[in-house]
Amino acid sequence: MPADTAFAAGVAGRYATALFELAQEGRALDAVAGDLERLVKAIETSAELDRLVRSPIVSREVQAKAVNAVIQRLGCGDLTRKLVGLCARKRRLAALPGIAKAFKARLAHHRGETFAEVVSAEALKPQELAAVKAELAKKAGREVSLVASVDPALIGGLVVKLGARMYDASLRTRLQSLKLAMKEAG
Repeated sequence: MPADTAFAAGVAGRYATALFELAQEGRALDAVAGDLERLVKAIETSAELDRLVRSPIVSREVQAKAVNAVIQRLGCGDLTRKLVGLCARKRRLAALPGIAKAFKARLAHHRGETFAEVVSAEALKPQELAAVKAELAKKAGREVSLVASVDPALIGGLVVKLGARMYDASLRTRLQSLKLAMKEAG
């Protein structure tokens, strides 16, 4: 599969690819990446906003108005505003985190970086993220663009996806392995 089509899978990938091309044309890649990062952080840190963008009950108009207010408060640019407006009209606001992730992966590829995802049971502190990023850069042999997220179901530890490789050092997986080993032994 050519590198360019690797990012185009699914709805989020298609939107991210179109946004990337427009941002590249307008020389606004970094601005759009920053906008998306702030927007996703706002969605992740506000239970009300998260419910609003995911709710099939809330009308498109109400969703658009609320999310546009957030966009304005965050100081997002025109391309991001247009993307959010389109997502609201098409009932795709729930795809915004996936669009942001796909956009960041596309941007990392464009810059010759390796894209990595880190999932932890609790939010990592900035110095912990920097340490993980440094280790991944050593392992990859080049700069790494990192996206971190939280999944309390991991209980503890990390799950890291670096390119096509996945490293699972979560407590959940270790407990599942132990449970399986005990079943086999019993």
